[in-house]
Amino acid sequence: MDLIQLSRISFKHLTALHIMLSTHSVTKSAETLCMSPSSVSKTLTQLRKVLNDELFYRDGTQLIPTPYAVKIGPTVHLILNNMNGLLNQSTFDPALFSGRFSLSMRESTLEVFAPVISDILSNQATNAQINIHSKEQLGFDALLNGQVDLIILPHDKSQPPTNEKQLVWESVIEDEMVCLMREDHPLAKDELTIEDYLSYKHIGIFDKELNKPYFEQLLTQQHQSRTMAMFVADFGSAAAMCQQSDFLFTSSKKWFEVTKQAQGLVQKTLPFGYGQVAYSVVYNKLSLNDQALSWLLNRIKEQVSDITFE
Repeated sequence: MDLIQLSRISFKHLTALHIMLSTHSVTKSAETLCMSPSSVSKTLTQLRKVLNDELFYRDGTQLIPTPYAVKIGPTVHLILNNMNGLLNQSTFDPALFSGRFSLSMRESTLEVFAPVISDILSNQATNAQINIHSKEQLGFDALLNGQVDLIILPHDKSQPPTNEKQLVWESVIEDEMVCLMREDHPLAKDELTIEDYLSYKHIGIFDKELNKPYFEQLLTQQHQSRTMAMFVADFGSAAAMCQQSDFLFTSSKKWFEVTKQAQGLVQKTLPFGYGQVAYSVVYNKLSLNDQALSWLLNRIKEQVSDITFE
């Protein structure tokens, strides 16, 4: 252990690096840390010398982390999280908490969980702030690096969504899959058969981080693959395309029951087996050391059972 080298690095340095990995901006990092931009720059300069790496380089108006900075991100997160646990041993009181939570999800997922998040901010942790990021922008790597605290998403329970052992998946809402189509679709008035389902083109959802859904594999093995007309970023976009075409969209039933974006569409039971699906909260094991995050996770898990779907 190089104690002399370690003595040159303080938690101020690690905290600045941690925030910079999230914001990619000296100005935004300074605002978060209640420091001046020049102080953040000075702190990073000191850290660059100790670590012998540039840490960030400029690309136009953006500050891009170096491969080394990205590599050490999870380790820095671990160190800061452990220290935070040591500094906050007292009982957590949400009414007194004035910090910030960062969540990542699709817009359609927010529609399902909006009642829970609203109640937390309005009635429980009234001084807290919750930032909702796009999962496409901040996914599992961001969760490992501490850029986001929780990811909430619908997924296929029949296979592991990711092999990263540090991430924990907890199903909080059991769901079903349904086939959506416009009200005047040629199939709208009849029971949906597998031949009907496969005879029309489909709309899919992009997710570069999740494995190929089990239902796609099962459908191909037992029948044939779907013909995909297009892929979109979110359920709402798929619903909009269904309203304007004969395309079919295989969707979360819970989302269909709460969203206004699917007005004018009808749902049909899928004519084949597809395993189990659910909405899950994904978190880093390190989060359990943070009393605030542990409280938020428990509140979400406890309150989703009270959501009423119609």
